[in-house]
Amino acid sequence: MTRPTSPAAPAGGPAPTGRRRRTAVLRRRGRTRQVVPRTHWLLLSVLVVTLSTALLLQGYTHHMFGITSDDVTGPPGRADTVPGRVVHGGPVIADAAGSPHTARPKARTIALTFDDGPDPVWTPRILDVLRRNHVHATFFVVGTQVVAHPELVRRIVAEGHQIGVHTFTHPDLSRLAPWQRSLELRETQLAVAGAAGVTTALLRPPYSAENDSLDDADWSVLKQADRAGYVTVLSTLDAEDWQRPGTARVLANATPHGRAGQVLLMHDAGGDRSQTVAALTTLIPRLKAQGYRFATVGAAVGMTGAVRPAGPGDHLLGTALIGMLRLGDRTIGLLGVLMYAAGAVSALRAAIVLIAARRHRRLRSGRRAAPWGPPVTERVSVIVPAYNESAGIEAAVRSLVASDHPVEIIVVDDGSTDGTADLVESLGLPGVRVIRQRNAGKPAALNTGLAAASCELVVMVDGDTVFEPDTVRRIVQPFADPRTGAVSGNAKVVNRGGLLGRWQHIEYVVGFNLDRRLFDLAECMPTVPGAVGAFRRRALLALGGVSDVTLAEDTDLTMALCRAGWRVVYEEGAVAWTEAPASLGALWRQRYRWCYGTLQAMWKHRGALTQRGSAGRLGRRGLLYLLLFQVLLPLLAPVVDVFALYGLVFLDPLRVTALWLAFLLLQLLMGLYAFRLDGERPGPLWSLPLQQFVYRQLMYLVVVQSVFTAVSGSRLRWQRMERYGSLRAPAPVEAPGEDRPPRVPA
Repeated sequence: MTRPTSPAAPAGGPAPTGRRRRTAVLRRRGRTRQVVPRTHWLLLSVLVVTLSTALLLQGYTHHMFGITSDDVTGPPGRADTVPGRVVHGGPVIADAAGSPHTARPKARTIALTFDDGPDPVWTPRILDVLRRNHVHATFFVVGTQVVAHPELVRRIVAEGHQIGVHTFTHPDLSRLAPWQRSLELRETQLAVAGAAGVTTALLRPPYSAENDSLDDADWSVLKQADRAGYVTVLSTLDAEDWQRPGTARVLANATPHGRAGQVLLMHDAGGDRSQTVAALTTLIPRLKAQGYRFATVGAAVGMTGAVRPAGPGDHLLGTALIGMLRLGDRTIGLLGVLMYAAGAVSALRAAIVLIAARRHRRLRSGRRAAPWGPPVTERVSVIVPAYNESAGIEAAVRSLVASDHPVEIIVVDDGSTDGTADLVESLGLPGVRVIRQRNAGKPAALNTGLAAASCELVVMVDGDTVFEPDTVRRIVQPFADPRTGAVSGNAKVVNRGGLLGRWQHIEYVVGFNLDRRLFDLAECMPTVPGAVGAFRRRALLALGGVSDVTLAEDTDLTMALCRAGWRVVYEEGAVAWTEAPASLGALWRQRYRWCYGTLQAMWKHRGALTQRGSAGRLGRRGLLYLLLFQVLLPLLAPVVDVFALYGLVFLDPLRVTALWLAFLLLQLLMGLYAFRLDGERPGPLWSLPLQQFVYRQLMYLVVVQSVFTAVSGSRLRWQRMERYGSLRAPAPVEAPGEDRPPRVPA
């Protein structure tokens, strides 16, 4: 391939002067190097880290534990370390880590407590009952519920009720590591501070009951909580409303016997709490009539300062925590929608492409295929632009000379420094002409060859490409239709060794060729590849030749022909063998140039979206297809991958794995059909699963880089691919009457 000597204009117009300085081209020893902006990688990294952090926090808080039931999680263990004065003491336990002491509510005093809230349905109803009866209670809140409904926490505090901590995710604290316990308590405290501007010293561990149910593991939790400044509040009376036994039973369980003060355990969240609300409506007036009074836990035991205003730091951190978690919730919802949408669109694309490929095969091959017209036998000009192609130019030119169709071959040496022109001339092959010019870029080399061509039909081929003997003949047959202005051939990868070669082979057969069949049917072919393409000379001259304003001159030229009213078709039988990049770095440079140049061409020809005829078909079919599947979906791919990892860790790994396998199966089916259409053996498809973990990521990072480069107005220069000499020249041209040389193997 050749390279231009001046930067191509970026999509969207020329870059500002300041950007030109930042992306200055450094010239050393005849080579060019460009300073490419890197800030987008920093931005992308920050976004990925932020998204991953938010997802980890959201996953931990929503899916690691979660409220399940208030039933005990197992039989109590040994209680050797629990002090006897605690086992037989009151439900409010202080100084557990030092000299523990307990407290009981005053006689005929009921400390109403509610766990697991706030809940958007039941907490407001319970608050309404308490307000009508002029009763204050204590609400032990779960942090995730506080984050989801901070306005309810503010209402609880504003109406004179007390707030207590019931952990952030409602786990059994005795089964957690000490650092997890601290995190549970600290996050809940920050959530309360952010929601209502207060902090609380009251704690009720999930799954706790009365004092005599404490075991050694529970006691270690209480001691750690005491060191963190918490007073533990257990219960003396359990309404057992979490079992939903019926309103009458809840009422009976919540009714005290005797004059002793009670800490009554009820729930305002965790499921249907209609029985709780109904029982509470009857219980409060009845107990008041019996001489009982109701108070918060602090008031019931004479404790002051249980709830205090939060400091500025805690309030700020709590607000940030709530904001981050709520953003995480919205992000998860959005990602879920995008993931399913991407899956649906991908499945729809697969169906459309496969149906189109099947129809294309019926129309273009087989007994029912309609011929293009009378056979095209006229002589063809073959133009080979070459810049430092000594590694493969002999194989390329010999394959052209071996064509079974009359050709003139024009090799345009674009200022090569490796003796490319001398090598071609030394071959002494018939019908081959070499034109030398100063390095001016591939478009200029093609235009030079176009001016020198003596034939109306022109075939353009890269200097790293080898033709089959029948390629030229096959690729010019569609010109029997006078409406045809260009024909795309079938480029195949010759160096398929190793994983990278196999992956590119799969991409050429499954990706490029299936898409070309679809574009051919839809009459919106956006690209005739530089490796193997044929054109009407007069159509190219009418456009002013090959443009050099984009780095994808083949795409730009094809789109221009479509907009000029010419038909562009695909001839799958015109096979050419080309070298693919053999390293990730070389592949990155090639695809970066392709993608950036395609974006330039799409922007240049955006006017086709509103035109009619063939231009409108290109715009509303071809350009929109490219935008959706080659730009937008790859941009979403990193987000989909992050969400898939999130699902494996926090959601249902079996379901996520099943979805991935289904997607892989769909790709495999597409691959098998595409390989069958192209007459390829399906063996390389075994590497398809591995392709998802390296090649796919590289391709969407290329799109990210290209889009950022285009949007920022930065300039990208031509980057020539390395040559490996893997193309094999056919045998020398035989004398007339002798057998033809064999076909070039893959």
